[in-house]
Order: sequence, then C-alpha cells, then structure tokens
Amino acid sequence: MPAAESEVAGILAGYRLPAKIPFGAELAPIMFRADYRGGKWHAGALVPFADVPINPASTALQFGQQAFEGMKAYVKAESSPVLFRPNLNWRRFARSAERLKMPVVPAKLFAEALSSVVISLADFIPVERGQSLYLRPTMFGLDPHFAVKGSDRFVFLLIASPSDAYYSSPIRIMIERENFRAARGGTGDVKVGGNYAASLKANENCVALGFDQSLWLDPTAGKNIEELSAMNFMAVIDGELHTPALSGSLLEGVTRDSLMKLANHLGIESTARVMPVDELVKDIESGRCSELFACGTGAIVAPISAIGEASGREWRLQHIGVMSSELKDELLDIQEGKTADPFGWVVGAADLKALAKFIKR
Repeated sequence: MPAAESEVAGILAGYRLPAKIPFGAELAPIMFRADYRGGKWHAGALVPFADVPINPASTALQFGQQAFEGMKAYVKAESSPVLFRPNLNWRRFARSAERLKMPVVPAKLFAEALSSVVISLADFIPVERGQSLYLRPTMFGLDPHFAVKGSDRFVFLLIASPSDAYYSSPIRIMIERENFRAARGGTGDVKVGGNYAASLKANENCVALGFDQSLWLDPTAGKNIEELSAMNFMAVIDGELHTPALSGSLLEGVTRDSLMKLANHLGIESTARVMPVDELVKDIESGRCSELFACGTGAIVAPISAIGEASGREWRLQHIGVMSSELKDELLDIQEGKTADPFGWVVGAADLKALAKFIKR
C-alpha cells in the first residue's frame, strides 16, 4: 500500500463519530486534493485533513478568487452510499469557477473526489432521519500578487462533515430592507464566499433582534423577495407553492428545484415568479398565505413560524410545517432509499464510471 494510502487508512482506523452530531462542525479526518498548474489539472488523491499552506498575498485572500459547493451523501438500505443530483452541483461549481476566472474541475475528477471520499467514509455516515455526510467541494487561487488579475495555480479540495440537518426547529426571519447581499450581474447566482460574507453583518443584526435569518430583497428596487442568507424561500399561497423566480442575483438551489418538481409530481401546483414582499405580507394578513418555509442542502426544509421587521412588527403563520413537512418527508424518502426514485436523482458513489457519466449528463 502506498504511503499516503497507508496514512489515510491509519487515520480512519482511529476515527470515531461524536455522540452528538451537529451540522458542519464535525470535520472528517481525510479529504481529497487535486492541483491545477501549468494549464492542466494533475492527479488527485485522498490526504489527511489538515491546514492548507497559502500565501497571504494569494488571489484567494486578496481578491476572493474562491468558490464552493454544498452537497450530501446518504446511507441507502442494503447498498453503498448514494449521492443526490451531483450533476447539478458540478454544473453550478463550473459556473462559479468560470465567473471568477478559475478552471472548471472536469466531471471525471469531480466524480473521483466524491467517490473516494464517500466510500472511504461510508462507515461514518450517520443514519438517523435527515442525517448525512455533508460534502464541501472547494477551489481557490494560489498565486501571490497584488495586481488585479487571476491566478494561474489553483487547488481543488473535497472536505466532508458527518452532519445533522442545519435547523431542527421552525425559524423566524426578518425582512432586510437596509442592506443588499448581491447585485444583478454580480455573483449572487453563483456559490462564492463573498456572497456569504456580505450577509454576515445583517444576519448578526437580525439574530440580535430575535430572528434566525435575514430575508433579502432584490438589489434593484428593494421590493421583491430573493432568498435567505443560506437558503431559498418558499410560500404556500391558496394551496399552491410559490418561490421567487431566478433573477441573476439569487442562487439556483438544488433543493429548491427538487421540491418544485416533487410538488408537481404530488399534484401540488408550483410556480416561480416575482414576489413583492409587501404583497406577501398582505397575503399572510388575509389568510391566503398559510405557510412559509426555507430550503437548502444543509437545512433540507426549515419551516418558518414568523416573519418580521426590524421595527418589531411581526406576522405569524397559520400553519407551521404542514406542506413543508410532507415535501421534506417525500424528499428524504427518495434520498435515503426508502421509496422509489421516480426522477432518477440518486446515484451510487461506489461505481466511479457510472458516477462520472451521471455527473456529465
């Protein structure tokens, strides 16, 4: 066995999951690394999880030349672990890379990273309802310089975290009317660190006021709902599912797309449209809007119990976790292999060739 493989095997032999599994705080002891230099990607490999040396003048730190993804692997009854729609994550990761002038990670290399990490950590994927192995593909520039230009060297990492769902209880959200997270034509529709850094101050403020997350409005008029800081947004109005239309400044979520398709499959009308926030408030007051919830890979589905303003005004919802719980259960049943997958969304992690083909489709 090569030295690196022997080291990884030894690390895994001594690894144990904690008794209480949080979201995103328990970092697996191995990761996958591949480097881009000389105009091409070089062979990647599993390595021990560790700090990555980086020059303080690197483009990643100086200019934010960095992108990442969030996805999950699940334990499926009587089979190897599975991945959920990894093709969508690869496409979005590629869009993020291109937007920040970084090389696209080839589908084959992306599949190799997923397969090797997930299969190596198969015994450490938690199995309780809603738990999973959270996966974070990450790429950033390495070249050190102060000229405003991109790097020629990059590192691609796949790190993992045995995790529970992001939220275990209904959340309260606050309409953010002062700050804006992203601009149309900027990077709001790709998954890069700067989008999240731009949300931190407002999120800290809303938490201080007793809320859990900010609800962002469009950066042009400041009137239409976009998304939450870490999740997409959905409303049940007149028994139908509504979500903000993609605008170029909000993220095209994998869970968002999956829930809309799943709702239609279950006979629930779903629509993506412009959603003025003041119109939504009126719909809550009249009873037309009975339920709100957020969705994302980390949270899966998070029911919303109330929506409010910084002034202290607040609107509570008639229903909490009615349609959202139904959709969450249906989605988890597919992801965890408890029911048939009518959409062909789930793919095994062990068959590298099949996984690479799935990712490219």
